[in-house]
Amino acid sequence: MSGGRRYLLDTNIVSETRKVHMNDRVRAFLTEMDASSLYISVLTVGELRKGVEIKRRSDPDAAILLNGWVDGLEQSFADRIVAIDTPIARLWGELSSDRSRPVIDTLIAATALTHDMILVTRNTKDLDGIDVALHDPWGKDRPGVL
Repeated sequence: MSGGRRYLLDTNIVSETRKVHMNDRVRAFLTEMDASSLYISVLTVGELRKGVEIKRRSDPDAAILLNGWVDGLEQSFADRIVAIDTPIARLWGELSSDRSRPVIDTLIAATALTHDMILVTRNTKDLDGIDVALHDPWGKDRPGVL
């Protein structure tokens, strides 16, 4: 279904895939997509690694399992992990200048814009006023996305 479009998966989408009772709409979206059209940000890798370390403090055995899942994710997306570079950083600065916004969310939005990708996220509110193509599998798309 991707039709040449590329999709940048936000951390909340990637994390949803690990749930025992994954949201049906998220599952349907990911099932319909060609895996080669799905990308993640290096920031998502960082957020997931942070989660492993936090889990390690409270439940070391669960952290081992989570770490293995993140390792597998990194391998699966090895050639589809998008780094932050100077053009992304410049655009992030522009996007962040008008009001305070969450840094990681706006860096991921700047990544999607720079690489002409559709950002797949549940977190649309923090991106209000940013002209990035969004797809929210939970149901709040911007017009003309899919």
